[in-house]
Amino acid sequence: MNRICTLLLSVLMVTAGLSEHALSQDSMALANAVVTAPDRSPADRALDAGRKPAELLAFLGIQPGWRIADLGAGGGYTTELLRREVGDEGAVYGQNSKRLLDMFLEKPWSARLAKPVMKGVVRMDRDFDDPFPGDMPPLDAVTMVLFYHDTVWLGVDREAMNKAVFAALKPGGVFVIVDHSARPGDGIKVTDTFHRIEEDVVKSEVLAAGFVLDGEADFLRNKDDTRDWNDSPRAAGERRGTSDRFVLRFRKP
Repeated sequence: MNRICTLLLSVLMVTAGLSEHALSQDSMALANAVVTAPDRSPADRALDAGRKPAELLAFLGIQPGWRIADLGAGGGYTTELLRREVGDEGAVYGQNSKRLLDMFLEKPWSARLAKPVMKGVVRMDRDFDDPFPGDMPPLDAVTMVLFYHDTVWLGVDREAMNKAVFAALKPGGVFVIVDHSARPGDGIKVTDTFHRIEEDVVKSEVLAAGFVLDGEADFLRNKDDTRDWNDSPRAAGERRGTSDRFVLRFRKP
């Protein structure tokens, strides 16, 4: 069915005189409208320069009505953007583990969920090894933004997590991961000290769950980053938002 839909879309694009570039431009226009919404908080806007949310949303290719889960939602910066993007017809699920909520996330996450724009977001307090309830409908996308490295020092069974993501997605659904890049050879050794992970490790682990690599983006790359410093929000200081980051999109066949 997905191949048929793709073929039909290609025919429609040719008939209408459209191109993939034009569709990308449409995605960026929608993303920019989300990012520039006047009711977004000043605190979120202050992070935008380093996070480039419009580019991320366009890369995701979100359509109104999608069902999306945000793993490692943290305080909800990305979760709110996703909620705005899918609209009232869509659904967003925000997951945090109880351990992290107890440590420092309960207050900011609860405050985020209380905002009117977050109405309808489903809160999931679940372990990363088993992040989804059994009755959740198939998802169009799963995101994990600047958090995959944290699953290492948290001791998460990443194989189980990635398999759970694969199972939760509908065929053709995407798993998009953004994270801080470690130096070649660092692997998972610096996930706690520098809060980074080697890109090839992430690729290898996610592909092993059955995904195919569907796309990469360089809008968060920084070739001048020495990648030998701690880029966690509490440690980065003025360098926050300047780390070299990879952006990967995996697709469920």
